[in-house]
Amino acid sequence: MLGVGSELKGDDASGVIVCKGLKEAFKKKGRSTKGIFLGGTAPENLTSEIKRFRPDTLIIIDSADMNKRPGCVKLFNPDNISQIAFSTHKLPLKIMIDYIQYFFDCRVIFIGIQPGSLVFGEYLTAPVNKAVKEIVKSLALSIPVK
Repeated sequence: MLGVGSELKGDDASGVIVCKGLKEAFKKKGRSTKGIFLGGTAPENLTSEIKRFRPDTLIIIDSADMNKRPGCVKLFNPDNISQIAFSTHKLPLKIMIDYIQYFFDCRVIFIGIQPGSLVFGEYLTAPVNKAVKEIVKSLALSIPVK
């Protein structure tokens, strides 16, 4: 699991906050948080850690402008994420995904959350906060222990 986004820009923090919520949920249940990565605005800095962990599946969560209502959640094939607008990445996610998959076979799932506001210094809007909580709850129940 890789959470991406800026914690300083409102709803752009959604991917990172999902992963923080998962870490908290896993710790409460005595589960390892080893495979949950907080990528922030430079997820490419974690490629070495991800390669060492060698996940069978890498789930990437990020805010994504899909021209939907705020808080809308959508799964994407990584081959299609170049068509989505991201606001804070230094390196396109598709390049990072291709780099990781060059070293080992790994299924990649991308979860996009439609932001409502990307205002600097703000917290999550209500619809995005609700979506984040639902995603954390769902993933905490469905991610197998590795």
